[in-house]
Amino acid sequence: MKIGVVGASGYAGGELLRILSTHSLFAIEAVSAHSNAGELITSLHPQLTSMSGKRFSQFSPDLFATCDLVFLALPRGESATAVAGITAIKPTMKFVDIGADFRLEDPSAWARYYGGDHAGHWVYGLPEIKGHREKIQKAQQIANPGCYATAVALALTPLAEFAHLNDVVVVAASGTSGAGRSAKSNLLASAIMGSMSSYKFGGVHQHTPEIEQCVSQATGKEVRISFTPMLAPMVRGILATITVKLDQFISTDELRSHFAKYYEGQVFVSILAEDEMPATHSVYGSNSAHLQVAVDAHTKRAIVSIAIDNLGKGAAGQAVQNANIMCGLDSATGLSAQGIGI
Repeated sequence: MKIGVVGASGYAGGELLRILSTHSLFAIEAVSAHSNAGELITSLHPQLTSMSGKRFSQFSPDLFATCDLVFLALPRGESATAVAGITAIKPTMKFVDIGADFRLEDPSAWARYYGGDHAGHWVYGLPEIKGHREKIQKAQQIANPGCYATAVALALTPLAEFAHLNDVVVVAASGTSGAGRSAKSNLLASAIMGSMSSYKFGGVHQHTPEIEQCVSQATGKEVRISFTPMLAPMVRGILATITVKLDQFISTDELRSHFAKYYEGQVFVSILAEDEMPATHSVYGSNSAHLQVAVDAHTKRAIVSIAIDNLGKGAAGQAVQNANIMCGLDSATGLSAQGIGI
């Protein structure tokens, strides 16, 4: 199948090209990058030696006319324009949008957390959440979840059986690649090395309504989270801790068994052994999510720790997983469940 990537100069776009370059059934047909058009792909992604000599093209709908599926890796507010141009030429095109434009159903939530015009809503693609895979299989257009949203939704959804979800506390740390490639003073090495800080403090992070929407639809329960993100001195990875007050007391062993059953057969979700904790280096370069669960008997709270690679399961890896499902392939084609950490 012929694949196009719009907006391939960013970190997620580069990771997408890396995964696609070794995919057995997807062939890269067209690659565009607006501000970097004409530059060598390896000038921004030197790891992609298989693309040596190839350059980013200027975006044009005609460039993608021969593709079967197009990935969008654009800043928010830009995907809808690209989609309109491409579908005007090829109405049957399949899309996976790594950006935020089509994730939220509620226009008021978009206005509050993002601002600007609401582009609409596509099928939300988090394959391990029950009911999602069947919708992905039938879809032509998939909204890829955000990185934090992926981690929190995977950790939170199975808890619905034992807890109300209207008082959820989330604290999560992300690597600097989650902020994108644009130069920012707070992302300079001298600012982040040996230091951690919170940001978008006070419940204003844009993934908040996305998480609430996803988990509420999956569980049928009202979901309300208090989410505090942090910037960690690492390039990639997310480590999140989710705590929920239990309605009924259960043991840690019972909670572990419940999570294991919920994610049974899911190759990219692992419930770790009792003496192991999720670590970002363990999922580095993979499409995996590592989880650990516990019950705090003192406060009667369930605690879930989860680690993902924000560029893998949190972006490009999950996008390819969704594309595989849309195209009738094994969802793991071209992807690895094994991290490259040491």
